[in-house]
Amino acid sequence: MVEVSVPIKPFLCGSSHLPVCRKLLVTKTWKFCGVVSSSSSSCGCNTGRIDGQVGLPKKTRRVFFLDVNPLCYAGSKPSLHSFARWVSLFFNQVSLSDPVIAVVDGERGNEHRRQLLPSYKTHRWKFLRQFSKGHVGRSHGAITNVFRKCNVPVIKIEGHEADDVIATLVEQVLHTGYQVVIASPDKDFKQLLSEDVQIVMPLDDLERWSFYTLKHYMAQYNCDPCCDLSLRCIVGDQADGVPGIQHLAPGFGQKTALKLLKKHGSLENLLNVASVRTVGRQYAQDALTKYADYLRRNYEILSLRRDVNVQLKEEWLVTRDTSNDSKTLSNFIKFLEETEKFSHKNGSISNG
Repeated sequence: MVEVSVPIKPFLCGSSHLPVCRKLLVTKTWKFCGVVSSSSSSCGCNTGRIDGQVGLPKKTRRVFFLDVNPLCYAGSKPSLHSFARWVSLFFNQVSLSDPVIAVVDGERGNEHRRQLLPSYKTHRWKFLRQFSKGHVGRSHGAITNVFRKCNVPVIKIEGHEADDVIATLVEQVLHTGYQVVIASPDKDFKQLLSEDVQIVMPLDDLERWSFYTLKHYMAQYNCDPCCDLSLRCIVGDQADGVPGIQHLAPGFGQKTALKLLKKHGSLENLLNVASVRTVGRQYAQDALTKYADYLRRNYEILSLRRDVNVQLKEEWLVTRDTSNDSKTLSNFIKFLEETEKFSHKNGSISNG
């Protein structure tokens, strides 16, 4: 089942332009930072500083994908305050009037991945069940309503994770000539990085969003992002509950994995070569031959799908009408504060 929530107001058509920064009402405890990209001028982002604002050249056309579920948690606890905070920062400082497509996880997520590896995102699915049955689940309508009033379509496809939906739509957007920015803390999206695909991540400590680009990845790992998926198959992904092979082959860590991948390319190429001749030190050679199926399973689990049954709509790509942003978000924040006060009051009465 595909669930798509559409804006209650029509999008404003028009070409991409450099928008004027707007202010949104937020609680006093939330600090806003005016810079969303790295402080270094060589960060590799396409953003530029114009009149103290962060913007892009007029000819650059971007589409933002907002990975919603991670924003609904503060640490491991469901939090609509966290959602309001990050969305306010996102609209005010990052996407401005560029098109935004919000994507949420479908119920049951990806059953196939969990069948392959029961530990896959175990903690996240516990929270997802809370999302569908508990506090955040009851608030799903409120979250969707915020996006609708801010003219942002919300995509939810039953049985599929948001990551796969976004990966599928990214390819469709790129075919239209737009560039893509994925707003998410999930490092799975690094496998999609390119000259035309960037990531912007929420930084809790700095209370701002920060761009992560192809140049950032190259500087961090000294290899192409096409190696990222293969690298995580070997070293594992703790956040997703996917173990690497260090516990099976001590000493086979990131340094060894990067060295081999730079020489042989993808994980599959490395495994194929290792099956016919020695590719490195004996512990690495033994691990690659003995645990080849283990590594291929990791690859199947961590690889983002591009074949989800979802189709990009032309109206999602036009300039977003931002006229309701400030009022919608300030009302939502006020609603959360009043709800919190009411809950505390009832709690005090029941405990008294």
